Amino acid sequence: MAKKILTVVTTADKITDDYKTGLWLSEFAEPYEEFTSNGYEVTAASPKGGNVPLDPNSLEGVNEDQWQEARQILKQTVHLDEVIGEEYDGIFLPGGHGTMFDFPDNKKLQELLVHFAESDKAIGAVCHGPAGLVGPVLSNGKPLVEGKRLTGFTDEEEVDTKLDQYMPFLLESKLVDLGAEFIRAPKFTDHTEVDGKLVTGQNPQSSVNTAKEFVKILSK
Repeated sequence: MAKKILTVVTTADKITDDYKTGLWLSEFAEPYEEFTSNGYEVTAASPKGGNVPLDPNSLEGVNEDQWQEARQILKQTVHLDEVIGEEYDGIFLPGGHGTMFDFPDNKKLQELLVHFAESDKAIGAVCHGPAGLVGPVLSNGKPLVEGKRLTGFTDEEEVDTKLDQYMPFLLESKLVDLGAEFIRAPKFTDHTEVDGKLVTGQNPQSSVNTAKEFVKILSK
């Protein structure tokens, strides 16, 4: 039987009334293609289910015919509350600024991530996807990320977007506060960190290599 990957994507569609957001398309589509081309079955789930909002900025320069299969999946995501973690071999969190608003406090996502961590299953996240990692607390009372070497969208990159002032927190700073060993590379360069079965990527430029490293873990 093919191994199954659960991909959890945001359904938050705005930062403020003036700034629309959502999922960063390439951060789902590129890993989706990497996973399916390697024979993995991918389920996309989201906090609200159904059609997923895409960050308008992530569509710039993207051909309408590009990533058609991935786009279709995003129109009919499973509601996160319906997901049974035991059915999957790994969980992957793409980013987009929307994740900063609906991932951190989502109890179901926290439960799933604790299950994957304590069952020694693969966890992956890229760019703002690690926002989902700030909430889970393991059964020993420690944050999931404590002592973990990881990366994500850096404070420097956030300032560069000029959206830092609208964020509920800065991702790098938050992860460091929780005890993570945050590794940053120069802004907007391809950078992936692997710590055991946790794989994280810094930004959209890191999506493909983060997915490749995730596949390596699943294939062991």
